[in-house]
Amino acid sequence: MTNIRLQIAKQDIVRLFEAQPNKVFTRSQIIQILSRSREFWRVSDSTTVNKFITFLLEETKLKEIKFAFPSRREIRYMWGEVSIYELALCLKPDSYFTHYTAMFFHELTEQIPSTIYLNHEQAPKHYRERELEQSSIDMAFERPVRVSNNIAAYKDQKICVLNGMYTGKLGVIQIEGPRGEQIQVTDVERTLIDATVRPVYSGGVFEVLNAYRLAKGKVSVNKLAAMLKKLNYTYPYHQAVGFYLERAGVYRDSLIALLRKFERKYDFYLTHQIKEKSYSKAWRLYYPKGF
Repeated sequence: MTNIRLQIAKQDIVRLFEAQPNKVFTRSQIIQILSRSREFWRVSDSTTVNKFITFLLEETKLKEIKFAFPSRREIRYMWGEVSIYELALCLKPDSYFTHYTAMFFHELTEQIPSTIYLNHEQAPKHYRERELEQSSIDMAFERPVRVSNNIAAYKDQKICVLNGMYTGKLGVIQIEGPRGEQIQVTDVERTLIDATVRPVYSGGVFEVLNAYRLAKGKVSVNKLAAMLKKLNYTYPYHQAVGFYLERAGVYRDSLIALLRKFERKYDFYLTHQIKEKSYSKAWRLYYPKGF
């Protein structure tokens, strides 16, 4: 009887799903749809959400997608074909694309990254101000960089969910995705900063340098410097940003001078575990030999 009622209401059910602005649903969203429309469709209470979802999977173009993250499994329901970017954004509310994925959207790389990086900001935290020590910087960058294992495969790509520090979504903008969908992504300035801070999520330091070169004409160095001040990192990442701008060889010295105004109190590192180091006196920065 349940299936008969759903068959009778099938056209109305399909029409409702076609009219939804979003094409990816959680289980709770499908529960809400069933609850709101049950009376109109004349579907009895004996039609559980499991029966309803089974009907949709068998009789309509709804598909079930499973994401096997290490600590949990996420399930989403896709109406028709949608881009992987729409799917990824539905994994975490209010998340946005960052690092290598943002580089790809802004054409700051000539590669097609196989991993999609999605950032979901942590809640605001109050840190006690503490003075940096050169020995603590050296020790931190001699160790391997910490990387997220919060990764799930989808078709021939991977989705990596990062829990970045709270920024109030500083520098996050809305753009049009490959299927015309609206997606949130870091702007060019924030993307370059994020890539500098975590080159491991951005193709490595050589890819980051290339991103700085390709950003010429797209990036505002004034805005980049102002954003660095707002982010207020504990480590002096401004030294790495200035080094990249200079090493890119495409920016006017008057623009690079904006980064020279920042204090350079410590020796710093372009990345972790540099085996053979060269040193920039101007930026007080260690970088890989031959870079």
